Amino acid sequence: MTQAGNLLRYGFALASCALLPGGAAGGPQRFTNPLLPSGPDPWIVRDGRDYYYLNTLGDRIAIRKTRDLGKLAEAEEKTVWRAPADGLNAQSIWAPELHRIRGKWYIYYTAAAAGHDDDAHRSIFVLENAARDPQTGSWTDRGRLATRNTGIDGTTFTHAGKRYFVYSPYIGADSNLAIVEMANPWTLKGPESIIAQPDQPWERQGGRQILEGPEFLRGPKGQLYISYSGSACWSDDYAIGLLRAPAGANPLDPAAWTKAPHPVITKSPTHGVYAPGHNGFFTTPGGEIWIIYHANSGPDMKCTSKRAPRIRRVTFGREGRPAFGETVGAGTLR
Repeated sequence: MTQAGNLLRYGFALASCALLPGGAAGGPQRFTNPLLPSGPDPWIVRDGRDYYYLNTLGDRIAIRKTRDLGKLAEAEEKTVWRAPADGLNAQSIWAPELHRIRGKWYIYYTAAAAGHDDDAHRSIFVLENAARDPQTGSWTDRGRLATRNTGIDGTTFTHAGKRYFVYSPYIGADSNLAIVEMANPWTLKGPESIIAQPDQPWERQGGRQILEGPEFLRGPKGQLYISYSGSACWSDDYAIGLLRAPAGANPLDPAAWTKAPHPVITKSPTHGVYAPGHNGFFTTPGGEIWIIYHANSGPDMKCTSKRAPRIRRVTFGREGRPAFGETVGAGTLR
């Protein structure tokens, strides 16, 4: 059976792109993929009519603000935080995510300790800002999240009145996916659970066994989904996979999660898209759900700043399962 057939059998239907992110009414606008010439580990969150965009910059965190994603390149990139010269979060500032939680803004980011730019010294940290606009105000360092293992790519979501934290811990030679409850936006609570391991051939490309970049997506019928990136980011076969848990499931229960048999977004040499991965989800004012992810425009471009952000719409089938659309090449879509 073809990959598309397997996905359809599992319920992850393929769909073509539809309306595009718009202004206050959520109507269509023109945009070009990629949105920027550079932007690894991209993230978008919307607050009211404003979209906020972040990506990996290495030594600092910056935010772009726009009401038209088609004009993201014209938006000012405002640096809101720089890595300290020393300490546990002094270098390799990766994968910043911006979340609004109980009236405050939080940035979750990965960093490595000064003098130790390696997996054993990489963790997730939290910044807090009480300003209405995250490009303003001051950011308070809430420190390192006390995860059980070193790791990368932290994200957070709420379910059934509880907040959870998901990240990619280093366990032996593998990078897995782990989840833990949170007492507040910078404090973990209770035991961690490993909910996925790199046990599929497509998750072991590039010489490493890696699951990373987890992101939460809620289904229209209460299902829980976590997307993730599999394989080494320097491999052209880096791709996006998906976990599913039924409505009412306990997210901390590893048995609740089922892995799609194949990645849901993969490379497409025909369209000039290689190593798609590290995604996030955002909504338009009109209620549409979109995915943002990075990809290379050619083969063997590895894991560099040349990875650029792309977006496509996410729709849902009858059973509430997400469809991620067909891969398209660079160019204006609307």
